[in-house]
Amino acid sequence: MAIAMEKKEKGKEKEKEKEKHSNLKHILIAILTPLPSIIFYLSFLHHYNHNHSSFPFPNSKIWSFCYHNPLLLVNVLFFFNVDVLFWLLGLLQSNNWLIDLYWTVIPVLLVHYYASHPNSKSNVVRSTIAIVLTWVWSIRLTHNYFRRENWEWGKREDWRFSDMRKQYGNSWWWISFFAVFLSQQVFLIGICLPMFAIHASDQLCGIYDLVAVLTCITGITVAYFADTQLHEFVTNNENSKKLGTPVIPNLETGLWRYSRHPNYFGEQLFWWGLYLFAWNLGYSWMFVGPLVNSMCLGYVTVLVERRMVAKECRAEAYRQYQKTTSVWIPWFKGSKVDEIKEKNM
Repeated sequence: MAIAMEKKEKGKEKEKEKEKHSNLKHILIAILTPLPSIIFYLSFLHHYNHNHSSFPFPNSKIWSFCYHNPLLLVNVLFFFNVDVLFWLLGLLQSNNWLIDLYWTVIPVLLVHYYASHPNSKSNVVRSTIAIVLTWVWSIRLTHNYFRRENWEWGKREDWRFSDMRKQYGNSWWWISFFAVFLSQQVFLIGICLPMFAIHASDQLCGIYDLVAVLTCITGITVAYFADTQLHEFVTNNENSKKLGTPVIPNLETGLWRYSRHPNYFGEQLFWWGLYLFAWNLGYSWMFVGPLVNSMCLGYVTVLVERRMVAKECRAEAYRQYQKTTSVWIPWFKGSKVDEIKEKNM
């Protein structure tokens, strides 16, 4: 008996050591993967700073292109560094975890790219506010990502990608390039277009900038509290399972009492708030970015709800929840009388 227990303990220690090495490997991968784009862009800035007196780069078509085409340049860098490189790493690891993590980082890289590009011009106050808001958004989302993943790097990929991997089977290796990576370029570059607008105009700040700031802050705040309440709910249920006590089938307290997806609502509020900066600066067409992202998140909402009602332990409770609670925008539930009627039907 004692020998068996000793072997079991050694097995656990080996498993922990293996997980530790895997975590370190993923940390290294995450740090190194964006370096090609960062090094190339810093090289461009170096050439500009040392040759701008002889502008426009008479001896280099590459640097001249980089200067005159900031939007094309960022798309080229995204394509090769994220779409292609992240995709190849995903194939090697059979796990597309990297793009999920970098969703929280790429907007920060983009806002600094637009702010530092030699061809940019901006109001210092508006630019600083946009950078700070993007950092706060990123810190919140990154914290939530690692909290959800128990502070481990790359242990699992997004469940939607895992489901598609099973669905497409042997064809997933090439479909994933479009479904996971190229699509992310459309979403991320699109929703971050207001960052380009902010650094393409030095118009003075006004009342609409204040509205944009308040909208962004509200979105970040709602998303933070919604995700925290969800994390506490999941953690409490996991502890209940370990103790053998009943679990709560559905979260219906806090912000989740007024919306079935308050975290999604807060997230979208942030991006639409960022768009208000662009609208105020005359770039009203940039609504396509947050619109496409909202439509995508609407589809994700449908998938999440199907997943919820597919679980027998919470199916009935969630169906009742759907009948009484707003999908995204927080709103009051029906009256107690209506809820009683729903239960008796």
